[in-house]
Amino acid sequence: MTETRRAFIKKSLAVSAYSLASTLGWLAPLKAMAQWRAENFTPGKLDDSLSRLFKGQKIADSKDIELKIPTIAENGAVVPLTVSSRLGDVRAISIFVAKNPVPLAARFELSPDLDPFVSARIKMAETSDVIVVAETGSGLYSARQLVKVTIGGCGG
Repeated sequence: MTETRRAFIKKSLAVSAYSLASTLGWLAPLKAMAQWRAENFTPGKLDDSLSRLFKGQKIADSKDIELKIPTIAENGAVVPLTVSSRLGDVRAISIFVAKNPVPLAARFELSPDLDPFVSARIKMAETSDVIVVAETGSGLYSARQLVKVTIGGCGG
């Protein structure tokens, strides 16, 4: 395929303009979607993390939150889980591991347009309860499940 001189010049100018714009930062995203909030991920006890994040609000148990996680984890470094909810107006989902040095494993702030469903892989230091807290417009709701972490893959 032969290109005309005019087509070559147009493409060269376009590549040059794109390179200049990206170098000057004009093509950078306007807003980052993820934020690191270090104060939420400080080492401590589960009760301290819950009170720091939820300011002492009451958390009610709910059967409308479905937590799918293996009851026995052969490798505590990678434990898959999924959380879904039938609650309305879910604004955030937080995942805690009670006996981890840093109990808050993950926090997802959701858009009202999304279904309340998240999937993640968490790290567990030892056998512990995994607690999920859903923050809604009407309050805080939780579900929990005990996960046994085995050493060396022996499920005993």
